[in-house]
Amino acid sequence: MTNDGTTAGAASKADGPATGSGDIARSLELLWGTGERPSRGPKPGLSLDRIVTAAVAVADAEGLAAVSMRRLSTELGTGTMSLYRYVPGKAELLDLMLDRVQGEPFAARPDEPPADWRGAIDGMARGHLENLRRHPWLLKINQARTVLGPSALRGLELALTGLRGMGLRDPELIGVIIAVNSFVEGLARTQADAAEAVAQTGLSDEAFWDNQRPYLERAMLSGAYPVMAGMAEDTFSYDFDQFEFGLQRLIAGFDALVRERAAERAASRT
Repeated sequence: MTNDGTTAGAASKADGPATGSGDIARSLELLWGTGERPSRGPKPGLSLDRIVTAAVAVADAEGLAAVSMRRLSTELGTGTMSLYRYVPGKAELLDLMLDRVQGEPFAARPDEPPADWRGAIDGMARGHLENLRRHPWLLKINQARTVLGPSALRGLELALTGLRGMGLRDPELIGVIIAVNSFVEGLARTQADAAEAVAQTGLSDEAFWDNQRPYLERAMLSGAYPVMAGMAEDTFSYDFDQFEFGLQRLIAGFDALVRERAAERAASRT
């Protein structure tokens, strides 16, 4: 939880459902395994883990709007009412889905922390980007009030462990995580929005910009936009790696801060 009331990985913009909008106590019981298990009724082989796995698979393939108890009952080959014996509704199911996928970037990583904080930030950013590409529906969720489960807390614990060597104050370490995640989410959202625009319109990015080319060329020749008119032809090239550029600039900025704080500590000792 950050000092502005949001979790460290909360998206800056979301137009979908909000986490923590259901029965919070029930979500916590299910996340931490303290809730009572169904003792009668459901089909043998059905479990909360299978339900969450199926829900994530549907969301990955078709978006979060496609996830419903009716759809999951079809996927799992069971009655809809059987699912309600395990999870009260979609709001609580969303809390479980979020905790499940939040743990994926760390499940594949060794328990040993990276060699230094730079490697920790690099791994954090790349893992977060891969996870958002694997589960684009995460960008549609309002995570301002995330119900924290074991996967979310383990991820935060590992992230903080890797950043300890920076020598920053605790609120600043959380600020580092927010800055990195916000950068990654902004880039991932731009990429996801572009792909969604193509899917919705059937018009490729190349065709979209080709339609605007005559107007933009006249605008550049008008003299009203001298800075843009003087830019190189490859300024907006897809070959330029915006992620790599931004990530390295972030790390360089944090490095300057770490050096500044180290100098301050050295001066105070003398």
